[in-house]
Amino acid sequence: MDNSVEKKRMKFKQDSLSGAVEEMSVDWRGRICNSKHGGMAAAVFVLGLQAFEMMGIAAVGNNLITYVFNDMHFPLSKSANIVTNFVGTVFLLSLLGGFLSDSYLGSFWTMLIFGFVELSGFILLSIQAHLPQLRPPSCDMVTDGVDCMETKGYKAMIFFLALYLVALGSGCLKPNIISHGADQFKKEDPKQSKKLSTYFNVAYFAFCMGELIALTVLVWVQTHSGMDVGFGVSAAAMAVGLICLISGSFSYRNKPPKGSIFTPFAQVFVAAITKRKQICPSNAQMLHGCHYDVSSHVPATSTDVSNLLHTEKFRFLDKACIRVQDESEASESTWRLCTVAQVEQVKILISVIPIFSCTIIFNTILAQLQTFSVQQGSAMNSQITKSFKIPPASLQSIPYIMLIFVVPLYETVFVPFARRITGKDSGISPLQRVGVGLFIATFSMVSAAVIERKRRNSALDHQETLSIFWIAPQFLIFGLSEMFTAVGLIEFFYKQSLEGMQSFLTAMTYCSYSFGFYLSSLLVSLVNKITSSSSNGGWLSDNDLNKDKLDLFYWLLAVLSLVNFFNYLFWSKWYSYNPSLSPTALHDRSLGQDIESRNISSSKHFGPENTIS
Repeated sequence: MDNSVEKKRMKFKQDSLSGAVEEMSVDWRGRICNSKHGGMAAAVFVLGLQAFEMMGIAAVGNNLITYVFNDMHFPLSKSANIVTNFVGTVFLLSLLGGFLSDSYLGSFWTMLIFGFVELSGFILLSIQAHLPQLRPPSCDMVTDGVDCMETKGYKAMIFFLALYLVALGSGCLKPNIISHGADQFKKEDPKQSKKLSTYFNVAYFAFCMGELIALTVLVWVQTHSGMDVGFGVSAAAMAVGLICLISGSFSYRNKPPKGSIFTPFAQVFVAAITKRKQICPSNAQMLHGCHYDVSSHVPATSTDVSNLLHTEKFRFLDKACIRVQDESEASESTWRLCTVAQVEQVKILISVIPIFSCTIIFNTILAQLQTFSVQQGSAMNSQITKSFKIPPASLQSIPYIMLIFVVPLYETVFVPFARRITGKDSGISPLQRVGVGLFIATFSMVSAAVIERKRRNSALDHQETLSIFWIAPQFLIFGLSEMFTAVGLIEFFYKQSLEGMQSFLTAMTYCSYSFGFYLSSLLVSLVNKITSSSSNGGWLSDNDLNKDKLDLFYWLLAVLSLVNFFNYLFWSKWYSYNPSLSPTALHDRSLGQDIESRNISSSKHFGPENTIS
């Protein structure tokens, strides 16, 4: 009897120390979930929203420059900046979505509320595109650009209101779609953990399918039936996505809001600054919270941070864990005394920032494929048959067509081959995968620069129009680069995230896109200002690509991309994984705790205090 109780006690202790204690999830009524809730059956509804929302937003964002330039009559460089600012805002607002979800609303209600916000933006865009009185008079911007009336006043206000309603809704949706789908699986259950990995693969496939349909079917509709019909189809796709989300509401496992991670992060910095004159002990075991005792362990933050091993980086933050001698633990405020686990959580966040920042240039290159490369295609021969032309924006579907076939090959051919060489389960590490992608991205801009120069020379010197397929290589190369960089970055953040940090780190991944698109807008403005003179405009100041120097701008991005790659090599070498988050370390640590627990148990039974007198 005593032996059975002891085994259960030891099992609970080991589960607690390894962070395997199940976290509470509730159903739509707020009751504790049972076996009928969650799983892939519930995640399928979230994947439906993922596919249809991506379909709607991609159809708008990827062909938006055509509408802004041809219908709203904004100059080409300004049109490119409007598009990049819009896409950048979408991804930047993902931080707001993650914050509201974690702190107040929960992922389901955040998606539902902002899904309808995005839907209203699509509807307003469709109405403006349909009613001539809400747009400037028709005009050909290429031949009569100087005489075309730019959208101003209330017409511009309606356009930007609709555009940023879409941005607000989509931005707040994105981090929660992934996290809410993942919440349907119990990470502490080995069988469900494997299904969680499958969910991420299917979610990426849903993302690719949504993009592919948007860039082919929906862009074709926009080109042949008008932008009003195209925006209307995006609204319909968003409505179907919301129906999918609502349909699964009875089967979801919902994580209740826990409060923002910003408060415990701020506590670490405040405590460290307050105790800046204290000297860190040479023995880390003297820091508060470094001993993990289940009987006295109380989570230090609202994010249920699991136990983390102490690391030597950013030793200044360790001062937040120093307990003042004349004060007891109970009298210490949470703003003056933090645990090692809480400090290590902040260290992880600081450590991933340089890796995150190195992907900004990568997304600046992506911005060119959605703006200037589309305009390149507009100046080329897109005729396939006498009755069919390829919409220039549809060229962006090339990477996703390739990814549908390449990703399975990567998993079934490359990973097993690389695994035999490196001994790693994933073939190469996430950081190595990101590095490969950043290096390949440089050649996308090299290809774009070479082809643009050839296109312009053919048009000016020989009066020939190149086939639109000449610019396909830059999309293909970038698609291969994205498979490495984007997926590697998500995998990296996921493996380095803790309970309560997943949504925030997912939002950081999207913020990389945001900063990349904002940087693109800044570069376009700076390049025009620096290269302009009194006699002529800058490289990108004209509405006619035959008069611009777009190839030189592409060469500039290729150089920046190469420099960024070497910068990434430095920071990836500097970065070190927290040993607590390594599966091998966790196994060794669990084994060590099991041996230690048995030793403690033995000392209780055979120590001096338990001997028979």
